[in-house]
Amino acid sequence: MEAVVLVGGQGTRLRPLTLSTPKPMLPVAGLPFVTHQLTRLRAAGVEHVVLATSYRAETFTEHFGDGSKLGLRLDFATESEPLGTGGGIRNVAALLDSAGEDPVLILNGDVLSGHDMRRQLELHRRCEAAVTLHLVEVADPRAFGCVPTDADGRVTAFLEKSPDPPTNRINAGCYVFRREVIDAIPPGDVVSVEHDTFPGLLADGRLLMGYVEPAYWLDVGTPRALVRGSADVVLGRVPGAFAAPAGQPVADALVDATADVDGARISGGSSIGAGARVAAGAEVSGSIVFPGAAIAAGCRIVDAVVGSDAEIAEDCTIRDAVVGDRAVVGPGNELAAGARLWSDAVLAAGALRF
Repeated sequence: MEAVVLVGGQGTRLRPLTLSTPKPMLPVAGLPFVTHQLTRLRAAGVEHVVLATSYRAETFTEHFGDGSKLGLRLDFATESEPLGTGGGIRNVAALLDSAGEDPVLILNGDVLSGHDMRRQLELHRRCEAAVTLHLVEVADPRAFGCVPTDADGRVTAFLEKSPDPPTNRINAGCYVFRREVIDAIPPGDVVSVEHDTFPGLLADGRLLMGYVEPAYWLDVGTPRALVRGSADVVLGRVPGAFAAPAGQPVADALVDATADVDGARISGGSSIGAGARVAAGAEVSGSIVFPGAAIAAGCRIVDAVVGSDAEIAEDCTIRDAVVGDRAVVGPGNELAAGARLWSDAVLAAGALRF
């Protein structure tokens, strides 16, 4: 069994965190996010995974190598120019071993899901579908394109966002393709599976199935979602076979063995990276602190991200905000409500309050 993970996006919604690190390599519970996806694929019976890379492709090869440490065989296919989801899938075809009707699992590289991939594969095989999509039900589908199905679970359409969607089921970003469907995508073209491949298959009378499961699901494509997803993994709120978080549990948080947090209060599913320092009297709740960051006494870091080697001086409050890599925040500053301090920026003492 083999799979493809689409990890080529630039992660613009996560800037400045993605200026130097691809989105799937950002830390979630102390490990690169894509590590959790690879671990879940292995638990589902996958042995061979191709990472479809583009932006900072070397980051993936340097970190994962041949994949043996995860019990996988890894290959890498790099797009010189963005090809879209369908084009990215077609770009890996030469590295796949499967043929004809063999199933290939495909994951978007920014989705945290606890759904049962084995059951999705079983449905795909039983129905002899061309593609089987994981669908999730959301409270307000108006913000998404929706995917209606008939009473037997057959996908009937792919609809754009609308003020009155006919269903609350949306594409969750995990698919099972027949290998022959991958080969039919035009090579070298920019192709969207949502707008081109799937509607084209329906028009040709091919069977597309929807696998619906009310499992944990989160698109981690924004800082707020990244923080929430990391905390949920640390706190055990996401079912499924995820990679063991890297670090030592401290109450309801995770702290790398090389971090220094003596006397600080760390809680809410926070994760503290390697070599980070959180001074006595500081509080970090529901946040991600990247490796090498330093947080001084009297600080409150809540639902936030503090980038690698960033420095937060005394008595700062950072709530629902992002501090980029190597940024310096002077004493007494308050960042809140979606504020983002760019990498290498320097904020003078007391210069910013929201």
